[in-house]
Amino acid sequence: MDNSKKMVRLAYEALEEKKGEDITVIEIKDISIIADYFIIANGTNSSQVDALVNSVNQALGKEGFNPKRIEGVRSASWILMDYGDIIVHVFSKEDRLFYNLERIWRDGKTVSKEQLED
Repeated sequence: MDNSKKMVRLAYEALEEKKGEDITVIEIKDISIIADYFIIANGTNSSQVDALVNSVNQALGKEGFNPKRIEGVRSASWILMDYGDIIVHVFSKEDRLFYNLERIWRDGKTVSKEQLED
């Protein structure tokens, strides 16, 4: 398994563990040079958004993957976690609906949880 797919799987599991809602993985490597994958999830409140971010950071950090940068932590409405090959977006429910990254990146390929197991 390549590193980017391993990171996606770890991040997905970390988001699931903290009850992240509507976790979506979009493969963008064929349409953009900024990353291989986007992971998008939302929490129901700012405390849960913080817990989701911390869970992802811990899970990836344990495996030696450290973020290049994390932005938006103060607002807790859209946190972007840049790990190079993957970018994790954790939203409040309202901001996720407003920004609708799935629509913007609809040319990417949606990856199911089962496909991450390969």
